[in-house]
Amino acid sequence: MPKPKPKKSFQPNNQPVLSLKERLAQKRKAAQARQAVISSILTTAAISIVVGLLIAIVGGVKGAVGGGLGVFCLMMSFKYPWQALYGFLIYMPFSGTITYSIGSNSPLLQLAKDAFFIPALIAIVQYCKRHKQPVMIPKSLVTPMGLLLAYCLLVLVFVNGSQQFSGSAGTDKPFLMGLLGLKVLLGYVPLIPCAYYMVRKKQDLHLLMRVMTALVIICCGLAFVQYLLLETGRCQGTVGEGAALFKASLEARCFVGGSLLYAPEQGVIRLPGTFVAPWQWGWFLISSAFFSFAVTFMDPSILWRGAGLSAMIGTLTLSVVSGQRIALILVPIVIIILLITTGQVANLKRFIPIAVGLGLILSFVIASNPAVVQERIDSAVGRWNAAPPTDFIASQFGFVHEGTGFLGKGVGRATNSARTFGETTLIETYYPKLLFEIGPIGVILFLVVVTTLTIATFKAYRSVRDRSLRGYGAALWTFILVISYNTYYYPLDVDPVAVYYWFFAGIILKLPELDQQEPEPSDALPSKKSKHKKPRPSINAA
Repeated sequence: MPKPKPKKSFQPNNQPVLSLKERLAQKRKAAQARQAVISSILTTAAISIVVGLLIAIVGGVKGAVGGGLGVFCLMMSFKYPWQALYGFLIYMPFSGTITYSIGSNSPLLQLAKDAFFIPALIAIVQYCKRHKQPVMIPKSLVTPMGLLLAYCLLVLVFVNGSQQFSGSAGTDKPFLMGLLGLKVLLGYVPLIPCAYYMVRKKQDLHLLMRVMTALVIICCGLAFVQYLLLETGRCQGTVGEGAALFKASLEARCFVGGSLLYAPEQGVIRLPGTFVAPWQWGWFLISSAFFSFAVTFMDPSILWRGAGLSAMIGTLTLSVVSGQRIALILVPIVIIILLITTGQVANLKRFIPIAVGLGLILSFVIASNPAVVQERIDSAVGRWNAAPPTDFIASQFGFVHEGTGFLGKGVGRATNSARTFGETTLIETYYPKLLFEIGPIGVILFLVVVTTLTIATFKAYRSVRDRSLRGYGAALWTFILVISYNTYYYPLDVDPVAVYYWFFAGIILKLPELDQQEPEPSDALPSKKSKHKKPRPSINAA
């Protein structure tokens, strides 16, 4: 009678125990991979040093250091595009702090994040061609995006070009302004395929969302220290007379970030956090509410769900102490909307403990600082009554409607970052800004693009059956929906929303493919009654 085959033993994470030969093979493979990375780093560092020494001849020490680091970053980002995208996302929230603390407001440092993005994009395009994968995702976006790009190029040539060569431009450089404006408008659209191919497994999605959560916690922590330094007088705050007491300035900069306004005796506080300007920090808090909520309710690890809750508390707290009225209004509204769109209101087992914990902590914070909370609420209500957003948006549309031609005033003519090449018009609402630059046809084409993307991402996440992935999709899609049709201020023009919008659209589009993979093992130890099955290999989109 044949002997029965011995049963395979399993580790707590439901993975079979490997034989000695297999473990040794894995170790050799890992050692070879580490050696390849070390060799690549050393080679790239040697090239960067040589380039830096050559630049030092004409650019001095600062030029040599900047040039050498730039070459190193470009080469490593091309070699390791997935890691470069993480570097891109991590560097962005701190770019304002780095620019103003060690860079003396250098324009190169403001563009340094693109040293991660552009080489990674080139490598991913080559990767797609090599593996015969589509570059533009989704397919439904190809035609609308092509029409919008063609139209913007038409405006660039005939409007910006005519301004450039008519002799009326003076010292302005309208064509260069248009090129930069076009980069701001559509430059981060390629993040859709980058994000799509970057996330290959469910574990990659969890890692990405955990990184975002860690960034929120760190940035909120640094911003709170900034507030304490101002509150205790360690930082001087805003000084001056008249209108200077109501404007954010670099002279008042404190600890992190850039331009700051702190004049509590005048009833005005606008902190920038780690960003260049206060209103960018406000939109970082708003976008962070989506990510922290998703991790709080969807992450499989109880520890990371706790971290997500901490990040959510941080966004709510900093919305109050930073003086960001738009964040103070929208962050709580966003959380309420997400409870509905993700269906967490009905998930009492998870919703009630988190709601109780959040309520207790916020109650303690409010009870500890009632005057601060009341002052911020009064400020937000007073601002709303004095200048309702609806009236403000209507007045902006009225302003641009009067003097805008059929093709607009030219790409970049109302883009704040394009002021390097000439005088720009300040328009503080997004769709009036587009109307001013590229005319009514351009606005319609842009609306077609964002509507197509909103519908495609909705269909993608609604096709997902896994409850965790579906929850992530619902939270991220709500973010896409809100930003697509928001016209209050212009978050799609600058960091961080200009990056997050296109990047997380690509993540949503990848969810149906992740849903087809074998269910991942639980973070907890398996129960004694559970039956272990060997998982099938995960599906790789690449």
